[in-house]
Amino acid sequence: MPARGCGRPVGAGCRGGGPRGPRAASSSPSCPGCGPPGPGAACPGAPRSVPSPAPAGGAEVGAHLWARYQDLRRLVHDLLPPEICSLLNPAAIYSNNEISLRDVEVYGFDYDYTLAQYADALHPEIFNAARDILIEHYKYPEGIRRYDYNPSFAIRGLHYDIQKSLLMKIDAFHYVQLGTAYRLVLALPGLRPRVPPGLGPLWIGGVCAPRGLQPVPDEEVIDLYGGTQHIPLYQMSGFYGKGPSIKQFMDIFSLPEMALLSCVVDHFLGHGLEFDQAHLYKDVTDAIRDVHVKGLMYQWIEQDMEKYILKGEETFAVLNRLVAHGKQLFLVTNSPFSFVDKGMRHMVGPDWRQLFDVVIVQADKPSFFTDRRKPFRKLDEKGSLQWDRITCLEKGKIYRQGGLVEDKACWQPPGIPVGMLGPAVCPPTCQGNLFDFLRLTEWRGPRVLYFGDHLYSDLADLMLRHGWRTGAIIPELEREIRIINTEQYMHSLTWQQALTGLLERMQTHQDAESRQVLAAWMKERQELRCVTKALFNAQFGSIFRTFHNPTYFSRRLVRFSDLYMASLSCLLNYSVDFTFYPRRTPLQHEAPLWMDQLCTGCMKTPFLSDMAHIR
Repeated sequence: MPARGCGRPVGAGCRGGGPRGPRAASSSPSCPGCGPPGPGAACPGAPRSVPSPAPAGGAEVGAHLWARYQDLRRLVHDLLPPEICSLLNPAAIYSNNEISLRDVEVYGFDYDYTLAQYADALHPEIFNAARDILIEHYKYPEGIRRYDYNPSFAIRGLHYDIQKSLLMKIDAFHYVQLGTAYRLVLALPGLRPRVPPGLGPLWIGGVCAPRGLQPVPDEEVIDLYGGTQHIPLYQMSGFYGKGPSIKQFMDIFSLPEMALLSCVVDHFLGHGLEFDQAHLYKDVTDAIRDVHVKGLMYQWIEQDMEKYILKGEETFAVLNRLVAHGKQLFLVTNSPFSFVDKGMRHMVGPDWRQLFDVVIVQADKPSFFTDRRKPFRKLDEKGSLQWDRITCLEKGKIYRQGGLVEDKACWQPPGIPVGMLGPAVCPPTCQGNLFDFLRLTEWRGPRVLYFGDHLYSDLADLMLRHGWRTGAIIPELEREIRIINTEQYMHSLTWQQALTGLLERMQTHQDAESRQVLAAWMKERQELRCVTKALFNAQFGSIFRTFHNPTYFSRRLVRFSDLYMASLSCLLNYSVDFTFYPRRTPLQHEAPLWMDQLCTGCMKTPFLSDMAHIR
C-alpha cells in the first residue's frame, strides 16, 4: 500500500512508511539530501537505486536546473496548507532559557513601557516638543518647525555612527545589513554641504520627508569602513550600547529621536547651512532628554491617561493574581513618584501601593545596579525627603535616590508657564543602590524575576552581575508576529529558504549556461529578501532579523533575558507554576536531523527525493 502523499510503495524509494520515520539527509554527492556536497563514502540512507546520469552540459544542464527549480516550487506550494499561516500567538511568552515560575518568589517591575504601556500617539508629542526646544532654547532655525513626525521611518535597535552620520542596522556578527544604511549628513566636518539649486524639503502626504534619507550604496558603505561591512566591537558598542562614536537606539522613546535627528539634518542640508555632526547629534539628544527630565511627557500622560495608557486593567489583573498566590512584588523605576502614583491609581486604584512590598522611584538605572556608594532616602506622603537612616524597606513606603534640587538658574521648558510644572528642576542627586536593596530584602538569585523594556538599563546588570531571572517587554513583538502569520510572509520566506538550498546544491555546475541560471536564482533570492524585509519596515525591516541573521538587538535580547513578550498581560495566559521550555533550535551541523525544519520548508538544503514523503 502506498504511503500517504507518495505515489510509490514503501520500500521503493518512499521514506515515509518505515518504523524509524524519515531518514536523515546526507551530505554525500550520491545522496540527494541536505548539506553541501563533500568527500566521503556514500550515505547509508541514500536510495539503493542507481542515480540517473547527470546531463552532459550546456543547454541540457540549464534545462535540468530549471526542471529542478519548477519541481521544488510545486513541492513548496504543497507543503504550505492554509492553516500554517496562524502558527504563532502574539500573546504568547517566548523563552530564551528554561525557567519555572514555581521557583520565582519575588517579581520586580519597571514602570514605563512595562507596568504602563503607552500608545504610539505619544511619539509625535515627544517629537514636536523636542523640535520646539531646539528652536526656542538651542536657537535652531525656525524652519525646522515645518517638519512632522514620521512614524514609519525607523525601528528600535539601530546604530548611529556620529562621525560618519550613518543610521544603520547591524547583525549579531557586527556586520552592517547592506541596503539599511542611511546617511543623515552629506558633508564632511567643517564643510558647507552643497545642495543642487531648488532642492528643498520633500513633502509626502503632508509630512516633510527628509531628502537625506536615501540608502547609501553598498559599495560606499564598505569603503567607509575600510573595505568591509564589519564594525569592530570597540567602535560599535560598550556594555550599555554606547561606543566611542556609535550609539545604539535601544528604547522605544528613541523612535522620535531618530526621526528628529534626520529632519534637522535635512533642513541644514536643504538650506546649505554649516554644522558639525557631533554638535547636532548632542543637541538633538539633549532636547529629547529635556522632554523627559523637565516633565513635559509626564504632563501629557497625566492630562489624558485614557488616550496614552494601554492595558491598564490587564496590569491590575497581573499584579492582583501574583499577590493572591503569595508572591512578593517590588517596583524600581526612573520616573518620579507623582507621575507613577497617578498612573498606578488610574490602572490599579488608590491602594496600589499595598500590592508592592518595596517601591523605588527616580532610581537612576542603570547606575542603581552598579554603584555601591549611595544610600536610600525615604519620601513622606507629600514627596518630601526624610532624613532618618534606612534600616529596612517598609511596605507601602516610597524610596528614591537623592532629592530634588531647586535652582532658579535651571531652565523652564519653552511654551510652559512658569510654575505650571512646579519649581524649576535640575537632575536629582543620585543615591540608593541595588546592593543595599539586596542586603535589606535578602532577595537574591533566581528566585527573583524582574521585568523591563530596556535591555541595557533594566536587564543586563541584573542577569550578568546578580543572577536574577529577567523578562523583556517588547511591544513590537505583537505586530511582527502578526506579519509572520500572514500568507504572504510565510510563502515568501519558505520559497526563499528552498531556493537558497537549491542554490547551495547546484553551485557545482559551473558551465556558462548554469552560471546564467544560478545568477537568475540569486537575483530572485535577493528580491525575495527585500520583499520580506519591507513587510516589517520599508527602510530597515524587522527588529529581530537582518535577512537570515539575527540583529544585534536580538543578540542582546537573548543574552539579557530569560523570557520576552509583547506586554505584561501575556502572563495572564499562564499559571503561576508554569515552566517555560525554550525550543531546541538546531545548530547548523544539526539541521539535517530536524524534521520540523523540513516539514515547514525551512530546511537549509531541501531536495525533492528527501521531501516527497511529506507531501
